[in-house]
Amino acid sequence: MTEDTFISHLVELRDRLLRALIAFAVVLLLLVPFASELYDLLASPMMSALPEGSKMIATGVITPFLVPIKVAMMIAFVITLPYTLYQVWSFVAPGLYNHEKQLVLPLVVASTVLFVVGIAFCYFFVFNTVFHFINQIAPKSISVAPDIENYLNFVLTMFLAFGLTFETPIVVVMLTRMGLVTIEQLRDARSYFIVGAFIVAAVVTPPDVVSQLLLAVPMCLLYEVGLIAARFVPKRAPDTESPAGEA
Repeated sequence: MTEDTFISHLVELRDRLLRALIAFAVVLLLLVPFASELYDLLASPMMSALPEGSKMIATGVITPFLVPIKVAMMIAFVITLPYTLYQVWSFVAPGLYNHEKQLVLPLVVASTVLFVVGIAFCYFFVFNTVFHFINQIAPKSISVAPDIENYLNFVLTMFLAFGLTFETPIVVVMLTRMGLVTIEQLRDARSYFIVGAFIVAAVVTPPDVVSQLLLAVPMCLLYEVGLIAARFVPKRAPDTESPAGEA
C-alpha cells in the first residue's frame, strides 16, 4: 500500500513537471521568431547609453544565433513561472496543514511578484543609471563595443542579484514565522545586515559605487519592510491538525 502511494506520487510529480515543461516549450516556440527583437529590447539600456551609431559585437561564430535564443528562453521561463509554481503548489498542497496552506500560497505569490519587481527595477532604473554613468567616465579615446554574450551574462547576473535581493522581506517573515529569530533580534542585527548588504553588493555588482549603492540601499530598505511585515504574521503554532486529505 505504501509502495503504491509512493509510485502514485511519483507519477503525479512527473505529470506536473511535464505540464510545466510543455508550457515552457510552447511559449518558447512562440517567442523564437522574435528572439532578435527581444535581444534588442534587452540591450536597449546599454545602446541608449552608448554614443550614437555604436553597436555591440559578437566574437563567436554562432553567438548571434545562440544569444537571442537564450534571451527567449529566459523570457519564456519568467512568463511560465506562475504556471510552474501552480503545478508545484498543486502537488504539495494535499500534504499541508490548513494553516500552512494559508501561509504558503501568499508567500509563493508574494515572492514571485517581488522577484519580478526586482528584475524590473534592475532593467528600467539600475541599467540606465549605471550604463550612463560608466559611459560618462569612460575615456573619450576608446570605442566602446560590448560583446553580446558578455552583456547577456552580465544582465542575467544582475537580474538574479536584484531578484533575490527583493526576496529579503520574505526571508525575514519566514525566519520570524518559524520562530528561529525574533523581531527584536533582527532589529538588533540591523547594523550587521547593512554591512553584509554592502559586502554582497560589492561582490555581485560591477566595481563601481553607483551599482553597489543601487543594490545595497534597496536591500536595507526591504529589510525594514520585512520587519514591519513580520509583525503581522503570527509565529508557527504546534501542528494539532491532520494534513488535508487525511482522516
